[in-house]
Amino acid sequence: MPDKLVTIAKFEDSVEADLAKQLLADFGINSILAGSGALNPFAGVPAVGPIRLQVIECKAEEAREILESKTEQEQ
Repeated sequence: MPDKLVTIAKFEDSVEADLAKQLLADFGINSILAGSGALNPFAGVPAVGPIRLQVIECKAEEAREILESKTEQEQ
């Protein structure tokens, strides 16, 4: 049975969502962006709802730790 996708973070800004997705990719974790505004960040229309960053369930904990580590480094 394949792993299901789980949401590990939500963003209102598509640029921030893309940066988080790329950070995970740098660590070898595949992810997707789902939700309003996630499909076309160049449309010039702000997202109407949160953009969800999703990974497969077995990678969720590792992905959250990577994002949290990045947030701590920025503070």
